[in-house]
Amino acid sequence: MCDIVSGESPGSKHTSGRVDGEVDHEATVGDSGADDPAAGLEFERNRRTAHIDALRGAGTNPYPHRFDRTHTLGELRELHGALEPGTETDVPVRVAGRIMLKRDQGKLIFITVQDRTGTIQLFVSKSEVGEDGFAAIVELDLGDWVGAAGIMMATRKGELSVKTSSVSLLSKAVRPMPDKWRGLSDVETRYRQRYADLIVNDEARRMFAVRHEIIASFRRTLHDHGFIEVETPVLHVEAGGAPATPFVTHHNALDMQLYLRIALELHLKRLIVGGMERVYEIGRVFRNEGLSSRHNPEFTLMELYQAFGDYTEMMGITEHLITTAARDATGSSVVTIDGTEIDLAVGWRRARMIDLVAEATGREVHPNQPRETLVALAAEHEVRVQPYWGTGKIIEELFGATAESSLREPTFVTHHPVEVSPLARVDPADPHLTERFELHVGGRELANGYSELNDPREQRARFEDEQRAKDAGNLEAGTVDEDYLRALEYGMPPTGGLGIGIDRLTMLISGAQSIRDVILFPTLRPEVF
Repeated sequence: MCDIVSGESPGSKHTSGRVDGEVDHEATVGDSGADDPAAGLEFERNRRTAHIDALRGAGTNPYPHRFDRTHTLGELRELHGALEPGTETDVPVRVAGRIMLKRDQGKLIFITVQDRTGTIQLFVSKSEVGEDGFAAIVELDLGDWVGAAGIMMATRKGELSVKTSSVSLLSKAVRPMPDKWRGLSDVETRYRQRYADLIVNDEARRMFAVRHEIIASFRRTLHDHGFIEVETPVLHVEAGGAPATPFVTHHNALDMQLYLRIALELHLKRLIVGGMERVYEIGRVFRNEGLSSRHNPEFTLMELYQAFGDYTEMMGITEHLITTAARDATGSSVVTIDGTEIDLAVGWRRARMIDLVAEATGREVHPNQPRETLVALAAEHEVRVQPYWGTGKIIEELFGATAESSLREPTFVTHHPVEVSPLARVDPADPHLTERFELHVGGRELANGYSELNDPREQRARFEDEQRAKDAGNLEAGTVDEDYLRALEYGMPPTGGLGIGIDRLTMLISGAQSIRDVILFPTLRPEVF
């Protein structure tokens, strides 16, 4: 063990590794305060390109084929995080990462590198790496990927470091990173250049770590409950399973029109008919709709179907899946909604849609009421009614306009009208309503489930009603899916179904305010170069 100088120097300059007299990274790129950021960026790219040419001219490949590391940076922190300040070990390591900080102090250079598991400091001494090696390291820039060999140590102030014997350039960054402290100031640029956002934004990396843990938790829970994960087609002959406008495409070889799927439902229920009994899929679906903080044209759904279950069991599964996922992703079942902490482990409210509308409007509503009565109530609440809407659709729109946004704590909204639930069983106690629920949290719909309609004759009648609505101008209405009806004619047992929006759930658990924060590459308007 020996005494090591400190790697911390509060007054030192964070530079790009250039020699004196050249412009450093902060003064030239991003929102660094330069008078002309574009000109500064071009200068920096030209400088780095010239460096690449110089390396190649000297026989050095700035993009070598591979580097074998012994540990990730997170593993080093786990293994050596308790190392006493001012000591070094004889443990040899080989690590790799992107240069995030670089401080030149004469015969010493301190470099902070980052991989997906964390950061660590490289302690570079001219006496260890030699004159030529030190000169090459001086020329490295922020953003470069490097590999380093050395031994583990801790500085006098306790900074865990790799005392390097060599540092190798693994990939030269031609474009400078966004400013580490100010980050990407333009929100759209963050979404468009997610690769740059992830480099400098700890919060962005956290969001997607949470998303990963949620999906992994779902898979574990469903496996433990006997569900089988499957994959179903993305290209559909009929666009069904949800009220949405599909994306249309064309299959050249078969010369036929196809649709990108808007839901996973109808193929999964075909598998229930086939006897698989418990199936689920986590997959991308596509809906040709607008963009907002809650909507992206392609998003991720988890849908599951369980034979011999109904909508009440689906509510129980929903609560268990989401609460478990929150704990697995964050270590707590508590989420924050509008500044208020809410424990998802506390029982969730259940209320009929018609009762919630009555609470919000002060008027009783029901699908068996005269249409004119509901049209008048809709007008009072500035809900525009389309001529092809029936009473059930009007009630659903009234709910969206008057009650939905007030549902901050988890609430199962149940017993939707038959008109807006073409795949759900009728409630035995009320033929105008269905055994269906939607989960609303923080004013957002997160899940949808029901007791599945398995009577092929009634399903055909529902499909035909959908087709008539489509013919009347409702672009989101479904059509008659003859193959699905044929499947039902083989017999589908009593079944419960559930769909959960992974993106909106990630928003809830991570605290994100926009769906674009939890989708790696959200849909954006075309970029003008």
